[in-house]
Amino acid sequence: MGKHRRGVTSGEPVPEPRDVRASDRERERVAEVLREHGAAGRLAVDELVERLEQAYEARTRAELAAPLADLPEVTPPSHRHARRRAAVTGLRHHFTAFAAVNLLLIGVWATTGGCFWPIWPLMGWGIGLGLHARPFLGRRAWSG
Repeated sequence: MGKHRRGVTSGEPVPEPRDVRASDRERERVAEVLREHGAAGRLAVDELVERLEQAYEARTRAELAAPLADLPEVTPPSHRHARRRAAVTGLRHHFTAFAAVNLLLIGVWATTGGCFWPIWPLMGWGIGLGLHARPFLGRRAWSG
């Protein structure tokens, strides 16, 4: 097929997808991929800088593809990994709140005396925290 194809309604030449002008978002996406390749050791610093300049100066999608031509595809981080990271962060927050509140309650008990009443919130909340941590603890026990 030639450099241009004919439009359906107007008959005007329509540029091929690779001849279409590149957007800032597309340039930034290519720059991000180039940085990932640099971090992985596939590009030396001077080569990374040169390719980043090419990416930011590219006007068309074809010019934008040139800096990535000899590099393998980079797979984005999996959704599963992001979900696990979020779950671990949630567990950390849960444990931090558990520890802070129960230390405060133990401090109140230590100043007032009497029977050790903080055991009830410790046990109740501890059960909830244990159930929250169960998926993580079970994986470590079986994967060792």
